[in-house]
Amino acid sequence: MKIVIINYGAGNIQSIMFAIERLGFKAILSNNPDEIKAADKVIFPGVGEASSAMKMLLESGLETLIPTLKQPVLGICLGMQLMCNKSEEGNTKGLGIFDVDVIKFTPKVKVPQMGWNQIYNLKSPLFEGINENEYMYLVHSFYAPNCPEAIATTDYEVEYASALQKDNFYGTQFHPEKSGDVGEQILANFLKL
Repeated sequence: MKIVIINYGAGNIQSIMFAIERLGFKAILSNNPDEIKAADKVIFPGVGEASSAMKMLLESGLETLIPTLKQPVLGICLGMQLMCNKSEEGNTKGLGIFDVDVIKFTPKVKVPQMGWNQIYNLKSPLFEGINENEYMYLVHSFYAPNCPEAIATTDYEVEYASALQKDNFYGTQFHPEKSGDVGEQILANFLKL
């Protein structure tokens, strides 16, 4: 299986690569459109700030490629947020794959939300064998509100979409690569899609 992690200068790519290796697979890092198109599975990571990450995607031309991919694509954290219509962070236009706008938590709660929180209302083959209310690792100040494309929910100030799916596109606000055995099971489920 050819697994490509999109390399656009944003992301904690090493921990994703190590998690995939623990599952018995190898991933390659690439920003080459032909390599990305030829992959069986594509992972779109992201850690950082939305507008500068989108600028890196625009500079590499990947903002037009990603929405056209036909194989399973998994956006993680900022990767998922960039797959939405837009983000309040830096007033950033997203890729428009998920029909929801990313907004900031209010000052009533500590941001970023950092640490372990539960996921529930699980609705996708991505969560096969995963129990409701499992704890996943999150670090974020912005979130996608609940919407029809939500396949998992988390509660922090409000209930929000901690995972999204539309067609072959999946996104997790949490970091499966940092969420222990349960997170690795979710990655394994993605690789089976």
